[in-house]
Amino acid sequence: MKALVYNGPGHISWDEVPDPVIRHTTDAIVRVDTTTICGTDLHILKGDVPAVQKGRILGHEGVGTIIELGSSVSNFAVGDRVIISCIKSCGHCTNCRTGLYSHCLGDEGESGIGWIFGHLIDGTQAEYVRVPYADNSLYKLTANVSDDQGVMLSDILPTGFEIGVQAGHVTPGDVVAVIGAGPVGLASIATAGLYGAATIIAIDLDENRLNQARDFGATNIVVSGSPGWEAEVLALTDGAGVDVSIEAVGIPRTLTMALKLVRPGGRVANVGVHGQDVTLEMAELWIRNITISMGLVNANTTPMLLRLVAQGKIPADKLATHHFTFDQFLDAYDTFSRASETKALKVILSRTTNTGTAI
Repeated sequence: MKALVYNGPGHISWDEVPDPVIRHTTDAIVRVDTTTICGTDLHILKGDVPAVQKGRILGHEGVGTIIELGSSVSNFAVGDRVIISCIKSCGHCTNCRTGLYSHCLGDEGESGIGWIFGHLIDGTQAEYVRVPYADNSLYKLTANVSDDQGVMLSDILPTGFEIGVQAGHVTPGDVVAVIGAGPVGLASIATAGLYGAATIIAIDLDENRLNQARDFGATNIVVSGSPGWEAEVLALTDGAGVDVSIEAVGIPRTLTMALKLVRPGGRVANVGVHGQDVTLEMAELWIRNITISMGLVNANTTPMLLRLVAQGKIPADKLATHHFTFDQFLDAYDTFSRASETKALKVILSRTTNTGTAI
């Protein structure tokens, strides 16, 4: 088969590699019909995730069709169309039984780490992928959910919702600021209304992404590079500060922004993947009674989000802005890495679609 192979920082290639095979009775082999590229993949390409070794097939998001099952898999059948979760779940360990799939103790990849695709085992940017713990790591797609919609449920929608909205404890009437209107930030914006946020402020340097944020539920947009942007945000809170700041970029500056904007007693939810350390000014922060959360997605809300997408409650399809075929992977990475120029949100790679341009 062909797959997108990591060859060290700055180097990837679309290569011929061996087909995956069933290794354990709980495995499934899935033909990948649609996949996408995540900001985390760009972090890997920069060398920010040293656990990813040369020769690893990248990718942790995908929609596909089951072509083979291990003998212990009981929830699926060959031919089922499925979402591949970005997080493994053995379903039996202490952490999985409490919904903490991000720290599944199953020994696939590494015990205690849920994110293994494209990280510790071969991932989904390939024609076929082996899925461990298939009964708990796959979700059956209904006919009224498209591949474009389904692939958003592998990672970004549950990440924005769980690590942003849920961990930020958004409550009815809250003022929520989302810093970074990229795909995960937009996922937080799209799901903040589920918990009754009254005002959702999208903050970004990119005016194109801010304009798109309105389609996902942002009530206000603020260009963070403009003079007086901070005062503009605070004016929407009567000067008190926002109830919840969601950081969805992953750099020190944006986390500092999130901390500045939150009111005393408020919550800061860090969703962004940080490639370098961030200094917290604890001498000033401790007295403000704020809560800071962070973490890796569990993807335990995927079934619920899938129902909402199926009912048109979450505009998942609007995240898919560019389409490529598998043999255009390098072009797709280039387009996604230059999102400010190309206006890309999520680039979709499939076996059949071949427009290569924005839709």
